[in-house]
Amino acid sequence: MSLSKNNMAAYLTIKNLSLTIPDSMRSHTHILQDIDLVVNEGEFLVLLGPSGCGKSTLLRIIAGLETRPHKGSIVFRENYDSSRTSFVFQDFGLLPWLTVRENIELPLIGRAMLADERRDKVEAMIHRLGLDDAENSRPHNLSGGMKQRVGLARAFITDPELILLDEPFSELDFFTAKHLRNVLLELWDEKKSTTIIMVSHYIEEAVALADHVGVFSHRPGTIKTVIKDTLPRPRDIRATSFYTLEDEILSHFDVV
Repeated sequence: MSLSKNNMAAYLTIKNLSLTIPDSMRSHTHILQDIDLVVNEGEFLVLLGPSGCGKSTLLRIIAGLETRPHKGSIVFRENYDSSRTSFVFQDFGLLPWLTVRENIELPLIGRAMLADERRDKVEAMIHRLGLDDAENSRPHNLSGGMKQRVGLARAFITDPELILLDEPFSELDFFTAKHLRNVLLELWDEKKSTTIIMVSHYIEEAVALADHVGVFSHRPGTIKTVIKDTLPRPRDIRATSFYTLEDEILSHFDVV
């Protein structure tokens, strides 16, 4: 399924990707089955589907974090640089012994840049995410919303080509999640060419964020359809067109 946006070139192409894991000597569990997907540069794709359908597993395979062998292929564009891929975790993924500043700075350590340049970049991101008063705090002193601000700051600090987000707002209250979705869109808009793939359980969240929504089946997970979201930004979640697109996406979900 090709996701074309302004005729941009493919950033990654997935073909016939399947993952089956052994439960015992005679039993296997099929996690993913025949995933075909093309994601173009600069797109925001949301993967949507029921729990356990393999969405997060696919994200981990794309990131290179899944160690279990899979069939099929993932081909990135020419000159793909894996060091410019960021991952935002559902459970925030912050290092508890580091301060906010140190967590944000961590992806820059070892990169070819002067210490002053690194410091200025971190300070700019701290200010951009409203973390000035918390920069010397450690994660256990932060609210969930503040922790995910740090996660977003850490993800964008490297000027990434690709950002992968695994249900980043599911642990947050409604108002905090809504605000951070807007922050995410603002950061993405500033970067222009950054490609985003995000896993979600929530149709409203997908419609509010995505250029395209990939709807998964139940396990073994396969992408049943990819729906284009052309609603103008910023999106009005109370608009009739918003509800109509939600209903269209819902119609592709399996009834349990």
